[in-house]
Amino acid sequence: MAGRLDSAGLTFRQDYFGDPAGWAALVRLLQDIFGIDIGPLQQLGGPDPSSIPFGWFDAEGELAANLTAFALPFVINGRIVHAAGLQSGAVRPPWRGRGLYRDLTVKALDWCERQGFEAVILYTDKPSLYEPYGFRAIALHRYAGAAPAPSTPVAPARLLAPAKADDLVLLQSLLKGRSPVSTSLAVTVNAAMFLINTQLDPDIRVSFLEDRQAAIAWKIDEAGRFSLLDVVAAEMPPLAAILGGLAIAPAAVEVLFRPDKLGWAGVPQPFESGTRLMLRGLGDAIPDFPAMLSPMADF
Repeated sequence: MAGRLDSAGLTFRQDYFGDPAGWAALVRLLQDIFGIDIGPLQQLGGPDPSSIPFGWFDAEGELAANLTAFALPFVINGRIVHAAGLQSGAVRPPWRGRGLYRDLTVKALDWCERQGFEAVILYTDKPSLYEPYGFRAIALHRYAGAAPAPSTPVAPARLLAPAKADDLVLLQSLLKGRSPVSTSLAVTVNAAMFLINTQLDPDIRVSFLEDRQAAIAWKIDEAGRFSLLDVVAAEMPPLAAILGGLAIAPAAVEVLFRPDKLGWAGVPQPFESGTRLMLRGLGDAIPDFPAMLSPMADF
């Protein structure tokens, strides 16, 4: 990990989300590097208030490199872990190879240790980049199987549009009082990530079951396969009630978290994607059952 830092022509800053120019620089960086537009997050309540960005800026105010840390408590094997997440890690091509990202990683992890976090998690498509810092990959599994017979709903669900003021207020309230979707592996708080992910993937639908006071994030493909991404509720409704409220009767279901609270048992299958979930801390702890974090918590 040792290496020379060459920061000539750059200025280090941290905690700049309160500065409109600093936030705009991060939006441009992620758009330019990954094609991801997080700009709408400002209209959805803003970034997670615990976020602390670390970055190197050039003389024109552009971000050459960024890495953001934030509080991300999660449940693993029934235990709530006081954890942090790392996200928005990127370096512009002209500034690569100068040790900037290594420097930001060290700074972010030092901050996490000073805050007393017992674990740090992140998603990456380059696991080897983080292994020298003590991160290890966690195997992820989705669950698939036949759909249960939908139960008769008290009232049909209605689609929510997070960009609409009333729907946003409702979602924010539900997210504030949500319970983890699983006892095996699940975040306990993820409002900012849930809301921005509704904007990043146009195929995601969010429906409100009023009788259950639950927001359901879901997809359905051309073959009629139903994908349950997340459930935001103080008490999890059964899968049969979810399907009944959505007025759908799919032949096949996949649940993208362990469905131990859904009254339904699918078959765990490895979740194949271009990114890996990595964990630092907690010794060699892994979920006791095949599991994954909801895609709506993806960061």
